[in-house]
Amino acid sequence: MKPAFTRSLAHAALFALTIVAGAQARAQSDYPKQPIRMIVGFAPGGISDVLARALAAKVSTQIGQSVIVDNKAGAGTTIAGEWVAKAPPDGYTIWLQDITTHAINASLYPKLPYDTARDFTPITLVASTPLMLVVHPSSPFHSVRDLALQAKAQPGKMSYGSSGNGTIIHLASEMLKNSQGLDATHIPYKGSGPATQAILANEVSFVFSTMPPAVSNVKAGKLRALAVTTPKRVAAAPDVPTMAEAGVPNFELVVYTGILGPRGMDPAIVRRLHAEFARALQSEDIRKVYDNLGADPISSGPEALGEMIARETVRYAPVVKASGAKVD
Repeated sequence: MKPAFTRSLAHAALFALTIVAGAQARAQSDYPKQPIRMIVGFAPGGISDVLARALAAKVSTQIGQSVIVDNKAGAGTTIAGEWVAKAPPDGYTIWLQDITTHAINASLYPKLPYDTARDFTPITLVASTPLMLVVHPSSPFHSVRDLALQAKAQPGKMSYGSSGNGTIIHLASEMLKNSQGLDATHIPYKGSGPATQAILANEVSFVFSTMPPAVSNVKAGKLRALAVTTPKRVAAAPDVPTMAEAGVPNFELVVYTGILGPRGMDPAIVRRLHAEFARALQSEDIRKVYDNLGADPISSGPEALGEMIARETVRYAPVVKASGAKVD
């Protein structure tokens, strides 16, 4: 009796696996049957929005369905995060997110309406970008060393701008202050746009800027670049040294962008989305967009993205604490 019973269980298990495999195959072959909404937690015009629209247009042509960009800006992208976390996990709502911001928010906000790791399905990484340390061209600083010496010689007289408390631009400046023992006052602005305008107007001593405004203004002679925060120089500004080359060792800050979905997505759909975004990143037109933005394409899949979120969350927790950044 026992062997027959065991065989029955084995047959039942095999049948169940066959049903699941069949359902996954159908989900992948039938998907997508309607437009996909890509949520972006930033306002139109920023680097995340530009990346989202370029990728959405390319993937739309590949899958035969529209990928619609929906900007839900505010509260450091936590509004977008809550919206995605509560969406059905059917593959028709995805989130293009600055993974660095996602990791920082886990420590910055005393209470989030979602769990940073548990409530999302990692799909794929799509980009990495540096920040660029810039000053006004009329400033006496021609290197990071110049800036550091001045800040030490005149404590409290220098200032730096940011896109707001706890943002990556704020934390980059705090990392520089801590590593070099600088004394500089933080001036938070309401977004990266106003922070860029502040350095253009010479209202602050320095800013760690996102690449698009930094590169365009440096090329126009309106800003001076001192360094980039990536381990290697970037193609968009090959003459600008890295922070390590500029005399600040162990200073590395890369802004990663990835695609997430709600928790519980079908693995077959996740694989399909990852494949489509990876395919888009190989196209010449997307490469040109990335080059103009100073971004590097990355097509690492769900596992790598999940590991990065966990790693970045741990990495930035002490940085947020040391900065004293607070949000309401």
